Amino acid sequence: MELRTLILLFALLLSTAVKAQVRDSLIVTRDGTGDYRTVQEAIESVRAFMDYTVTIYIRNGVYKEKLVIPSWVKNVRFVGEDPERTIITYDDHANINKMGTFRTYTVKVEGNDITFENLTIENNAAQLGQAVALHTEGDKLVFINCRFLGNQDTIFTGAEGTRLCFKDCYIEGTTDFIFGPSTALFENCTIYSKRNSYITAASTPAESEFGYVFKNCTLTAAPGVDKVYLGRPWRPYAATVFIDCEMGSHIVGAGWHNWNNPENEKTARYGEYESKGPGANPQERVEWSHQLTKKEVQKYTVENIFRQESDWASCP
Repeated sequence: MELRTLILLFALLLSTAVKAQVRDSLIVTRDGTGDYRTVQEAIESVRAFMDYTVTIYIRNGVYKEKLVIPSWVKNVRFVGEDPERTIITYDDHANINKMGTFRTYTVKVEGNDITFENLTIENNAAQLGQAVALHTEGDKLVFINCRFLGNQDTIFTGAEGTRLCFKDCYIEGTTDFIFGPSTALFENCTIYSKRNSYITAASTPAESEFGYVFKNCTLTAAPGVDKVYLGRPWRPYAATVFIDCEMGSHIVGAGWHNWNNPENEKTARYGEYESKGPGANPQERVEWSHQLTKKEVQKYTVENIFRQESDWASCP
């Protein structure tokens, strides 16, 4: 056989072998009938910096795992079988061995272009300190029809300049249970307060225009909860707006809190547009918050919210 023919044959065999290794779907099941028994094992099998999308299907079950999706993992979809029966859970809190808030996560997402659908991410630690369920550091992250269960600090959007979309999600907590510096859009979500406290604690950088944007969300509360603030500024320039949201009677008339620092009132960017329900009391809101006009609210499109260094408008 000629050398040229051998080279072509070798190249063909190599190409076939590489294609055989490329798998665009994986299945995780607790009973061992899938490709992997844990979600972390499936993550570790994904090739670094992929230019194609891999879908990891997670069957119903309780997965007690402390997950890390590293920065070299991208273009992955995690799809649960049922949002109430596909549960990723852990139980760390800040006062375990002086762990501190930022190591308590159940799921930490460092990679970019990651999507989660139809599953629950939970931190079920006892109420003995901050306990993060979801910790994000990656950019262009999407969460669809997911449940986030916890108490204090349920969701930490942890990196400046990153963009997150939450669509049709359920988020619960006690204090500051959505917090951090990222730009995040929450659309058609249910926000459930379990205690008299604060929903958001944004730390939006001064140069980031939008911060947290809640559109068409429903704010509800546990029985007996009757004094909840929409937010307080974790850092100066915190930005949070609620647009066309239904607010229960647990939302206090003042709406917003300055974290006991009047200086925050000079920089906080807090606003509402067409709030509805018994918790919507624009005439009682603190004077340093803002009721958006019809013209002002028009800039809160998906395209504008997520336009930064690159265009991205992937909030379904």
